Amino acid sequence: MTTLSPLASAWTRSKPPLLRFLGNCLNEFSAETAGHVADYIPELSKADPAHFGISLATLDGHVYEVGDSRVPFTIQSMSKPFVFALALDLLGAGRVESAIGVEPSGDPFNSIRLNSDNHPFNPMVNAGAIACTGLIYDSKGADAFEQIRLALSRFAGRDLAVDEAVYSSESQTGDRNRAIGYLLKTNAVISDNVAGVLDVYFRQCAVLVTARDIAVMAATLANRGVNPVTGEQVLTPYAISRTLSVMTSSGMYDYAGEWIYRIGIPAKSGVGGGILAALPARLGLGSYSPKLDKHGNSVRGIKVCEALSSHYDLHMLNRSDDARNAVIADYDIGKSPSRRVRRPQEREILAAHEQEVRVIELVGTLSLSAVDYVSRRLAGQLRPQIVIFDLHRVTSTTRAGARLVAEAFEELAALNVTVVISGVRRASKEWDSLREWTAELKNVRDFYLLDTAIEWAEDQIVYRYGGSIDFHETTELAEQPLLSGMSEEELTDLASICAIRTFPSGAKIITTGAPADSLFFLRSGAVHVTLPDGVRLATLTAGMAFGEMALLEPTRSADVFADVSATAFEVPLKDFERFRKQHPRASERIMRNLAQLLADRLIVANAKVDILTST
Repeated sequence: MTTLSPLASAWTRSKPPLLRFLGNCLNEFSAETAGHVADYIPELSKADPAHFGISLATLDGHVYEVGDSRVPFTIQSMSKPFVFALALDLLGAGRVESAIGVEPSGDPFNSIRLNSDNHPFNPMVNAGAIACTGLIYDSKGADAFEQIRLALSRFAGRDLAVDEAVYSSESQTGDRNRAIGYLLKTNAVISDNVAGVLDVYFRQCAVLVTARDIAVMAATLANRGVNPVTGEQVLTPYAISRTLSVMTSSGMYDYAGEWIYRIGIPAKSGVGGGILAALPARLGLGSYSPKLDKHGNSVRGIKVCEALSSHYDLHMLNRSDDARNAVIADYDIGKSPSRRVRRPQEREILAAHEQEVRVIELVGTLSLSAVDYVSRRLAGQLRPQIVIFDLHRVTSTTRAGARLVAEAFEELAALNVTVVISGVRRASKEWDSLREWTAELKNVRDFYLLDTAIEWAEDQIVYRYGGSIDFHETTELAEQPLLSGMSEEELTDLASICAIRTFPSGAKIITTGAPADSLFFLRSGAVHVTLPDGVRLATLTAGMAFGEMALLEPTRSADVFADVSATAFEVPLKDFERFRKQHPRASERIMRNLAQLLADRLIVANAKVDILTST
């Protein structure tokens, strides 16, 4: 058995910083004994006051847990935001908003009071939550509770059950909620069947969850309705954003103002001892400790939220995203051309018009401020003919950002500028978001690979300035850069040991790992060179060599495929070595040319690195 060194042992025992922080919170706040377990529902009074669990879910689906994070307890009022979001999606915002307000009440959660329109103040107090459940009951009837339970389960990422004992206890002692129900019926907010609505409401409050569950549910809210663990889009971003808005203003009842002022994270508590907090685009937090303060909020849970917000400066209104960080690189094709090896005539045209193609590589979130900054940055220089926006490092696109992108593209179209998008797969959500606003634009093209986009743009510049790209053109050995400087006699001798090979489009000419026993001089057509993982290294056209690394290494290090029908001069390496011995001057010239070609490739690669590190 291998004995680990002290450092190696420490490494295996080490914990991520967030997990250590949650562990510290657990240890520190476990000593807090203030508060009382809820007893107005008799079954809740049986909770163990020592229980304390914390969980935090990230938007990439990782879940941290400490303490009693798997101890089940009833969701109670934490069900309210999820049922409100469900109602918005099931019934439409107009129907829900006509019955339930969105203003803070300033009253306790179970206040028997309506607003000046005789409607509940908001869906986070009991009156609003019962009304919300009533709207779903009116629509779904006997299936209403199952609709709610399934929605809560999708938020949690697992099937949730009901604590029948708590449900029964709540039903037997829920007279205050019955009073609220009949007040809502009197004011035509819910239908005649108050008992049926309240039965669904009591059941939804008795659904069993854990601190881990509510962390994942909160993270789903923070992730625009996408469960980060399962990847499922549970509800629409519209419903989620409106729900978070009401949680921000009213989620903590008559403590809501103090909460958002000091902690600044949308949250919801339940008298079962749970608190969930959803920081948009960041994380979801869930805690469980059954002792409550005078507002009905978990004493330890509030301390956890306060500590997390304070320690990591997470107040939602204290954001420092800088739009200027959205641009990771901004250059023209003179500074970073495509990997296609061009003929002299093409290189001359591109060198004379390199500023006609602008490439802007973006990173992070494509937000309104980021797109605005990019559009102003683009306008600050000479108008190009083609602009390439590479989005492969963009992690998300807001609707505002996508809409501003479309408006910017419209302006570019009016100025006869072609837009090329790269780095976005057509099957992705990012593509759908962009195409929602840009589908009707005629000046937009797309390629998944940035290099393909740059190559296409270069071709357009060559065509527009009188050049031609003829894959069927045939070249001879004398036109090969690798053979530059060789005499006519040397070229004739070399031609005598060449065989002309023909490759159909798509043919694999060279395979990684195969013996490097020949080299090729492309006579017509085009080929591309790729690494085994699919990364394209170069596109070669007539007059270029490939497989030339056989002069330096015994096995092939890349694959070569024919892009179109191609012909090439193939020279067996053993015959080429004899030729070099017979013509030492030519041998020296070939190796010098090879060194120059490799140096040119390194210069291009370094230029790309410089661009990415200097922006």
